[in-house]
Amino acid sequence: MTDKKFTPNWTNTPPVPGSYRSIVKEGRQDQVKVPSWQYYEQIKRDLKLDDNYFTNKQDGNQLLNDIPKSNLDTKIIEEIISIVGAENVQCDDYNRVKYSYGKLAEEMVALKRGVLHEITGAAVHPRDKHDVHKIVKLCDEKKIPIYVYGGGSSCNMGFKPEKEGVTLVLNTHMNKVIEVNELNHTCRVQAGCMGPQLEDALNNAPEKFHTVHRFTNGHFPQSFELSSVGGWVLTLGSGQASTYYGEPYNLVLRMEMVTPAGIISTHDYTSTATGPRILDMLKGSEGVFGVLTELTIKVFRYMPENRQYFGYMFKDWESAVSAVREVCQGQFGLPAVFRLSDAHETDHGFQMYPQPPIVEKLIDMLGYKPKQRCVLMGTVEGEKDFTKMVKSKISKIVGKHGALSIGGSFARNWETDRYETFLVGEAISDYDVIMDTVETPVKWDNIHHIHDAVLAYAHTVPGTLCISHMSHFYPYGSNLYFIFGIKGSVEDYVKYRTALVDAMVKAGGSPSHHHGVGRLMHQWIEGFLGKNEMDVLRTLKNHFDPNNIARSRFAAWIEFARRTQTVIGYENRFALKL
Repeated sequence: MTDKKFTPNWTNTPPVPGSYRSIVKEGRQDQVKVPSWQYYEQIKRDLKLDDNYFTNKQDGNQLLNDIPKSNLDTKIIEEIISIVGAENVQCDDYNRVKYSYGKLAEEMVALKRGVLHEITGAAVHPRDKHDVHKIVKLCDEKKIPIYVYGGGSSCNMGFKPEKEGVTLVLNTHMNKVIEVNELNHTCRVQAGCMGPQLEDALNNAPEKFHTVHRFTNGHFPQSFELSSVGGWVLTLGSGQASTYYGEPYNLVLRMEMVTPAGIISTHDYTSTATGPRILDMLKGSEGVFGVLTELTIKVFRYMPENRQYFGYMFKDWESAVSAVREVCQGQFGLPAVFRLSDAHETDHGFQMYPQPPIVEKLIDMLGYKPKQRCVLMGTVEGEKDFTKMVKSKISKIVGKHGALSIGGSFARNWETDRYETFLVGEAISDYDVIMDTVETPVKWDNIHHIHDAVLAYAHTVPGTLCISHMSHFYPYGSNLYFIFGIKGSVEDYVKYRTALVDAMVKAGGSPSHHHGVGRLMHQWIEGFLGKNEMDVLRTLKNHFDPNNIARSRFAAWIEFARRTQTVIGYENRFALKL
């Protein structure tokens, strides 16, 4: 063992410009967060490590080298330049690599070590939907694969090209909030608009759009600062306040998509009885049908002054789950943030942020024991009387299930750094410690079976950790999020992650709740959906994109793609094998 005061040489400066690290960097280039002493000590305990393990570092600050040259025909590049202008076409090594990578742990760790996967031939920054239409038409004629990059937060290998082609980067120019309609409570926005851009425009709608009220979209995934509106809808993402506001599937009213077969522009009515809705077929399509350019989404009154915070501790997981189910089925209204940690995650938190001994002793005397107790925290949003009423109802229900109120500080502290906590993973991955997540929807009648099955496998593998929480709730079920860590190689990490997903699916879960499919989940998709359902999707694909230029992330369709030979990919988490 080294000295007890040993601290790893965490990287606490921005990446070297032009380095591998600058590509995999999450957040702003100057946004750095190193592990706290408590976090470091916890990681060592969980993974059975000592200080000596943290003396061998690979930080990825070496410059790119030996990048394969693009094989795209120069005449194709010239035609694209004639559409968007030379300043909007990048064929240099750095940008070709940059726009071929998302934020999946295995991609980031491998790239920091200089290990490349396939890369795109050129990065193209269309100025508007008319540019997109011309580029799609050109690529359809020439059989050139198209991949689409929205915010860059793909966590399922969504940008990885199968064949060299062009990547459309939407967040450069196609990032505007076009209109806020106060009468309809809707907003028209370009697909490449990033989360903070959208929310700023809505929060300041009186100044920017001459509305009477301020608004919010209510969608706040952990990738909020790194993801685009188009990506939210096409990957069926889910935000941290989804229990109240809903998910992008519910939040979108209209989509405009450029497909090789033509432009699809749906109506923005809330409901029509005009047959199966094409809008519903486009949601979650991950770019298999074309390039999403514009959306009309729902907005809500922005009233943060009415926000109520709460926190409770339960004696065990079973009573906690029963309490949150009763809240969700109570029909009095729903909280916004609702987050229940299992006993493993709760203990993890208490060990990282220990309470004063007298407080810990009192909690223990009251029957809230380590390795059993579970913490629930959340917020209520909306009109003032509504938030007070919902918080009061929640308090009464959880009280019946033996919950102890711990106040709103847990939720307030979580809210303060909810978009930064994942940055710690960058620092520890320099030492071959990889943190990641997998998640699944659950029903109330199978949640315990799935939870037990996944953890039963997870805790049999030495040198790993796995904790869980629920964070998206419905009257009919919820989700389970498994946060896991492993020391060792990328190969070890992939093997462990694959087994976790396999355990989830075999226990009755889905390979994804709100991260989309990408190339990551392809091996489970057809088994989960079934052949007939997959055949419907293949038929739709053949209609929208008969030449198969629209690159899909659904690798389960690989045999179909091989028969028709070509490609497109999409956005924020797009680009799997078709």
